[in-house]
Amino acid sequence: MSALDLARIQFAFTVSAHIIFPAVSIGLASYLAVLEGLWLRSGNEVFLRVFDFWLRIFALVFGMGVVSGLVMSYQFGTNWSVFSDRTGPVLGPLMGYEVLSAFFLEAGFLGVMLFGLKRVGPGLHFAATCIVAAGTLFSAFWILSVNSWMQTPAGYAINAKGQFVTTDWWAVIFNPSFPYRFVHTVLAAYLTTAFTVGSVGAYHLLKDRGSAPARLMFSMALWMAVAVTPIQILAGDQHGLNTLDHQPMKIAAIEGHYETQAGAPLILFGLPDNEAGATRYAIEIPRLGSLILTHDVNGTLQGIKSWPKADWPDAALVFWTFRVMVGIGFAMLGLGLWSLFARLKGGLADAIWLQRAALVMGPSGFVALLAGWFTTEAGRQPYTVYGMLRTADSASPVAAPAVGASLAAFLIVYLAVFGAGIFYVLRLMAANPGAAAAGLDPRQPARASGIMPGLAQELAPPAN
Repeated sequence: MSALDLARIQFAFTVSAHIIFPAVSIGLASYLAVLEGLWLRSGNEVFLRVFDFWLRIFALVFGMGVVSGLVMSYQFGTNWSVFSDRTGPVLGPLMGYEVLSAFFLEAGFLGVMLFGLKRVGPGLHFAATCIVAAGTLFSAFWILSVNSWMQTPAGYAINAKGQFVTTDWWAVIFNPSFPYRFVHTVLAAYLTTAFTVGSVGAYHLLKDRGSAPARLMFSMALWMAVAVTPIQILAGDQHGLNTLDHQPMKIAAIEGHYETQAGAPLILFGLPDNEAGATRYAIEIPRLGSLILTHDVNGTLQGIKSWPKADWPDAALVFWTFRVMVGIGFAMLGLGLWSLFARLKGGLADAIWLQRAALVMGPSGFVALLAGWFTTEAGRQPYTVYGMLRTADSASPVAAPAVGASLAAFLIVYLAVFGAGIFYVLRLMAANPGAAAAGLDPRQPARASGIMPGLAQELAPPAN
């Protein structure tokens, strides 16, 4: 492989390993703020026990996110120095704002959040939790502004040195695709966290359906799935329409259309082949593609062949990762609707098959998140700054063996360090929720009776 290929693989590997941690941090921080607010309002101890259970996991995930993020930053200097030089005047300040306005909030109040409940009091502790949650959202704001500018650059000029320089900061930050990407990604983080929490609740309910913390986790997670999944599907549709306006070649690859046509079909499945310039074995629904994207059954959609072949992305990769993401999204919606039916039939604690399905769906948010990220980034190729700076022109003059050696080192270290971290997170998830706070044996199931007075009926222990 060339140095460019290896550098791209390295960045793809490190960003894929990194993105799962901030996604969970964003979702868990908001979830913890909600749990603590409900505890303060109701006085119900179950909320505090679930808060304590997830707080330890949040701290570990947050730490792994920070470490994996630092590694990514170094690659801009080692493997992508030309990109750093060309885009630094625009992207450098945005990354600095992320540290100043987001990371300082998170890191500054994390200690209070972890250790300060008995020291600063419940009110100030709740304020610290909310500030950490706000910090995670600010972080997502700035990072997605950076990525969105690379997708839909705006508010810039190019100086005599070939560098991008800012002419309008508002246009840079709120570039055309940023609002759609921000909403879509934050909702994805919330859903990823909801299905993680739901799967942990299901795991403990399958062991003991009288565990009140597990019942609470499972119920709240499925309410989140019911409420947010339809909004996410709508947000994704709007993001797709925005992409059609600004990156039509990416949409052509997503849809698997090589020829420009009116009344284009929706290709459900097939094998896009850039060499042949066609999608083989296509299973399609006539005219539905045009209806979805142009709101007109006879609307015209551009095909990939409308652009020079040197500019084509890997259509097969973009085509299939998009379908993985969408398929999981509708599976999430189905599980949410199933939970509504189970509530009407008598409650979630007795819905054994729903709990098993939720357990299986636990990793689905991470898979959908990565699939969507692959769709976004692979669909932008062969550019780092869409339409302006090619990937081949962004790399450092580094020899392939040097990049290959660092890639091998990353693989070994990541598997060891983050593999151990994830293993420990799974151990924490498997521990009895709330047992440590109650002074119980963590190996024994916790019962709701006598611990959580005033719990809603659907979370009450079973009569038998």
